[in-house]
Amino acid sequence: MGSGDKPYRVYRGGRTKGKVPLPHRQARRQQRPPERGDGPPRYAGPGPVQPERRPRWGRRIGITLGLLLLALLVWGVAAWFAVRSGVKAANGRLSENAKGALARQDSLILSSPTDFLVLGTDHAQLRGREEANRSDSIMIIRTDPDRHRISYLSIPRDLRVPIPGYGDSKVNAAMQLGGPTLAIKTIESYTGLPINHVIVADFSQFEDVIDALDGVTIDVPRPIVSKFDCPYSTDERCARWDGWRFRKGPQHMDGRRALIYSRVRKNALNPADSDISRTERQQQVLQAMLRRMTSVSTLVKLPFVGSKLVRPLATDLSTGQLLQVAWVYKRGHALHCRLGGTTATLPDGESVIVAEGDDKSRVILAMLGKTAPLPPRPGEGPFGAGCVTDSFAR
Repeated sequence: MGSGDKPYRVYRGGRTKGKVPLPHRQARRQQRPPERGDGPPRYAGPGPVQPERRPRWGRRIGITLGLLLLALLVWGVAAWFAVRSGVKAANGRLSENAKGALARQDSLILSSPTDFLVLGTDHAQLRGREEANRSDSIMIIRTDPDRHRISYLSIPRDLRVPIPGYGDSKVNAAMQLGGPTLAIKTIESYTGLPINHVIVADFSQFEDVIDALDGVTIDVPRPIVSKFDCPYSTDERCARWDGWRFRKGPQHMDGRRALIYSRVRKNALNPADSDISRTERQQQVLQAMLRRMTSVSTLVKLPFVGSKLVRPLATDLSTGQLLQVAWVYKRGHALHCRLGGTTATLPDGESVIVAEGDDKSRVILAMLGKTAPLPPRPGEGPFGAGCVTDSFAR
């Protein structure tokens, strides 16, 4: 630049401020990446306008995921406290003597075989007392995580067994004579299975629980017509009443209908129905409830119904242990077993079921996974002992 040249250029609109826009300065500015907070592109003199910045989708996705995780955390905490409040009440309804009669288990339910005794009654809750009516339904549930199997062992209430301190009697008399404590000792002594946990279920309160679950689906094995336990007060109205009717096949039931189904004692369409059939129906309802409790729809509304789901129960299980049971249940297939024998009439006229031969041992060995499950022997009648395998309908 000559000595007489001025350090600026004259444009039609006047002079430009700042340094002279030499070519190397313009190229350097155009190549510089936009800095945070630069705002909208500005006119930088001669040359192309800077491009607009793209939306920051990564940041938006991160915020959305964070909010979802926060909502999930809040839901989990609310569900935990809802279930825990109901479980604490259920723990208080079981006596300390019953808790002391259980076989201690130090390992997790998730990792080792566990035996649960389920006692179903159709009467008021025990609320910590040892006095109780006879148990209508007796079942052992054995979870076996290594085999991905859950075994159900039904024990007929009329099965004659030794009751500690009282001699031989019907197995359901143990509940009446000594409450859950004596029932635990009796079942443990007779089967040889260590009872790790106990659940006393009051069927009279199942109606509200099933309604809270929006009903349960039960596969009725055969048609039922029952006119017993007539809901009307006069004989004339009972004579005109058609009775409770259940068609064969899967059907969705609300709480009232499921409770009636579990209580049916006589089936006009099948005279062979007995107390064994009634016990099987009760266990169907229990298993249907368990399936429903572990469903996704129930888990979503757990903060609102968690305490209600355990209202009919008296148990030693903690909240964490119940969650472990639910996890093992969802991953397992089923083995259904039953103790039994032949019917006999005692000198006093009482009708009982008496086990014969190796009926008990072959069923228990199948429960433990030591032998293949075998069905009841032909000709043993409706009270024969045996096992049947199947898969849960999810």
